[in-house]
Amino acid sequence: MKVTTNADRLVRQVLAGEIWPPLADRHAYRVGPDGQPFLLPGMGGVTLDVHCGDPATGYASDHLEPGASIRHRDPGANMALQFLTCVGNEVRVVSGPAAGAVGHVIGQHAYVLTDFPDDATAELTTGDAVTVLAVGQGLALPDHPQVVVKNCAPGLLAAMPGGTRPDGRLEVHVAARVPAEAIGAGAGMASEYANTDLMGAYAGLGQDLSLGLEGLRIGDLVALADADHRYGRGYRPDYLTIGVISTGQCMMFGHGPGPSTLLSGPASAFCLVDDVDANLASWLHAEVAP
Repeated sequence: MKVTTNADRLVRQVLAGEIWPPLADRHAYRVGPDGQPFLLPGMGGVTLDVHCGDPATGYASDHLEPGASIRHRDPGANMALQFLTCVGNEVRVVSGPAAGAVGHVIGQHAYVLTDFPDDATAELTTGDAVTVLAVGQGLALPDHPQVVVKNCAPGLLAAMPGGTRPDGRLEVHVAARVPAEAIGAGAGMASEYANTDLMGAYAGLGQDLSLGLEGLRIGDLVALADADHRYGRGYRPDYLTIGVISTGQCMMFGHGPGPSTLLSGPASAFCLVDDVDANLASWLHAEVAP
């Protein structure tokens, strides 16, 4: 993205974590929107065969977390991992058969979500230690003072198409536009923590319930209408938030594929360009520097 930033003033830190196992309790079952009980995999561990660019929905899963889910055993260190990691940060495996493999952060949920190439993912397992080269919190756009940057590595921002337009607006390419009525769980939370869930994003809902989001993919950049994520998350008319789809299929009512926040500000500060290639798969594992 052709835009002036303060990237040269940001601090880099090495954070530690490990791939966390899937968790359950003795009750096991959850309940869907029409009262149907279900018991499905999704959160934690290593999810094989789902990467950036793959469909976000259509799986027999709940709260699907693609790739490897990481956290830290110490609660305070885990909060630092959640708040300080940014989408696009480099993740390096430091123990286990995949030691040396490099991936990237793709968002936040109950865990920090990371994506690795297929050959590395096949060798990952719970308990593997990882380090994250964290940089990006505090990133600012001096020429766009109304736009607040959240959870976005400077290398990712540089790789994204768009930038400052002659009319002063920030051009951002998005794969989908999300209406305000699709925004579910996540409102009221800090926009550096976890993500927002989108409703109406599943095939087969019918014309009355479809919100045109059936084709969402993991890693898609999306524009959330009337959403202000500058200092939390909430509904605000004529504001806009840019997020990246970091989680997938979810069966619970009010939940769904979820975008992690990247940019937020008045809608008038942005110029959106519809672009089917606006997906992390276009930039990660190759061009993105930490």
